[in-house]
Amino acid sequence: MTAQTVEETLETVFRMESARIIATVARIVRDVGIAEEIAQDALVAALEQWPLTGVPDRPGAWLTAAAKHRAVDLVRRRETYARKLAEVGRTLVEESYDPEPAEPGDIDDDVLRLIFTACHPVLSPEARAALTLRLVGGLRTDEIARAFLVREATVAARITRAKRALAKAGVAFEVPYGADRAARLGSVLEVVYLIFNEGYAATAGDDLLRPGLCEDALRLARVLAALVPQEGEAQGLAALLELQASRTAARTGADGRPVLLADQDRRRWNRLLIRRGYAALERAGDGRSYGPYALQAAIAALHARAASYAETDWATIAALYGRLGVLTPSPVVELNRAVAVSMAEGPAAALPIVDALAAEPDLARYHLLPSVRGDLLARLGRAAEARAEFERAADLTRNESERALLRGRMRESDPG
Repeated sequence: MTAQTVEETLETVFRMESARIIATVARIVRDVGIAEEIAQDALVAALEQWPLTGVPDRPGAWLTAAAKHRAVDLVRRRETYARKLAEVGRTLVEESYDPEPAEPGDIDDDVLRLIFTACHPVLSPEARAALTLRLVGGLRTDEIARAFLVREATVAARITRAKRALAKAGVAFEVPYGADRAARLGSVLEVVYLIFNEGYAATAGDDLLRPGLCEDALRLARVLAALVPQEGEAQGLAALLELQASRTAARTGADGRPVLLADQDRRRWNRLLIRRGYAALERAGDGRSYGPYALQAAIAALHARAASYAETDWATIAALYGRLGVLTPSPVVELNRAVAVSMAEGPAAALPIVDALAAEPDLARYHLLPSVRGDLLARLGRAAEARAEFERAADLTRNESERALLRGRMRESDPG
């Protein structure tokens, strides 16, 4: 294996395992900023050793062990060995540690502890989401910036300030209980949702999907739903992710290119995940009291129940997006409503909605705005204008699979 291949393998492994490594180390050092630095140290050690020794059979375990060794060394340097050994447990020396005493509703999941820690009220909502996407999702600052539709420098500053604020406040690495848990739950749900979205439609790279992120987010959503069964939005998020994940196999073709919802083979949708999604949506409560995640899950459920794209209940979907826009006003929600309106009432009814969004600063570099507008124009027979919109969308996206799809739409719309 060449040095370049080793580096590429290491990059992939670290991207997949970084959340667990950081969470494990944070449990030891009780500081997420230091935990991330130690994880990076382990990465550097692997870059130095693996080209000489080869990639280990269990590369994730190697990185975790290397990081834990560094964490223990740091703990020993900070305080006397005997005092810290009593606190952390003798088994740290053997690359393990004893679990903390169980509490009612406790969760033995270091990654979930990491999320709740990063979502502490001492941080702003924007900082909580950015930090957790960095630590748990393994996203780069530019990817997080795309997810939030803000500048990369803004995200970098948020992450730096967040780590400093957590260290200064001495935030405990734990899953909180009672009122403290309830206060943080909204931010935790948002983070899990954003992590899933990055896996479901990657902002950059060659592949549309990053299945590892989807799987981590779905697992965490299920754990959260079990942790707070009375919380409708926790159930709603679980329902939404189950239903979205059910389409994964049909979202790309054999060549890895995206397949639009209208063209997907619905026989490839995972019926077990759909049933799980329906069940979670039932637990989310009365439809009249749905929150934002439950409303999105209700929309996904309508897609799942439809025999085909054309037979989808688009009028109800448009109405649900209208309700969602009242609860969480967003130009992206309005863009989605426009798509539903175009299917229910025709592209001419939707085009004014989309045109009104052109002035939204948050959508200035959002590739789906010109993509949707191009689709409406193509359906209206305005081929030259549609081609220009698809070209603009292709220039804006940083995902190669999406770019290829949009360039294909450009060719289809070529008036010549």
